[in-house]
Amino acid sequence: MADNCAEAVAVLCAALDVEYQAIREHIPGTVIEAEERGALYEIAGLPTAHATWKVVLVLTDRDNTPAAIQVERAIATFRPQVVLFVGVAGGRRDARIGDVVAASMIYNYEAGKDTDAGLLTRIKAMPSSFRLIQQAHAVVREKRWILRVKPPPPAAPLAASVRPLAAGTKVVASSFSETARLIDANCGDAQGVEMEGFGVLHAAHANKEVDALVIRGISDLLDGKNKTADRIAQPSAARHAAAFAFELLHRLKPETFQPLARGDPAATTGAVVQSGSGTNVANTGIVQGDFTVGGPLL
Repeated sequence: MADNCAEAVAVLCAALDVEYQAIREHIPGTVIEAEERGALYEIAGLPTAHATWKVVLVLTDRDNTPAAIQVERAIATFRPQVVLFVGVAGGRRDARIGDVVAASMIYNYEAGKDTDAGLLTRIKAMPSSFRLIQQAHAVVREKRWILRVKPPPPAAPLAASVRPLAAGTKVVASSFSETARLIDANCGDAQGVEMEGFGVLHAAHANKEVDALVIRGISDLLDGKNKTADRIAQPSAARHAAAFAFELLHRLKPETFQPLARGDPAATTGAVVQSGSGTNVANTGIVQGDFTVGGPLL
């Protein structure tokens, strides 16, 4: 690893407790809890063939805006090279329950202008990191992620793909709903529908040193949603997505990522930086265990 490279850090995010737990099942050894401005993190080491990653777990809450805020805060605090958002989604097109979709891009299907003539859509799209898209394709081809599913899956074959997803604030519960028709018309190649991915990728986009990818397990389809089925399908789909995420993380070589240069204002964690004359104000974090969260990392 280059001399000026920070430690290998990966932030793994989820919006639901069932998704968070699926990630947590892959974390070996001691876990340290830390807090930064009210946000709670769990931190652990993950040895791989290429490095020992410092893995930071974050629960973001639902929807694009809370997810973006929490991911931005985690990036500012921990300066990761990688952000992976892991969770479940509703499937469309030819998606099957249990499939994994690594998002090549995320559509924000709700953007538009509401007029007397109707809604004029202004669909926004945010791509995932090119590097992680390439790695995701390799994970799909090699199929070793299936061996990481906990507990081991039944004999039925599992499938994964790298395709677009659509994100918005609505739970789309019918393929004939107005929102479903809007997605059909404007985001027709989206393999699934979810609620946080656009915000996650937007937060990463604002931090050029961070590579980000959204990974979803299909827990249901647009039609036929019910809470009873969710109690079985959501944990299973979340575990599939988590297995894919950890297989991808095991492939990554931290030395191929570009760290922030020393002296870059963005490298000062938890700080408000004002250009020109003025004072830089650093927020103070809380230390629990062996990790310091919050202060400058220079």
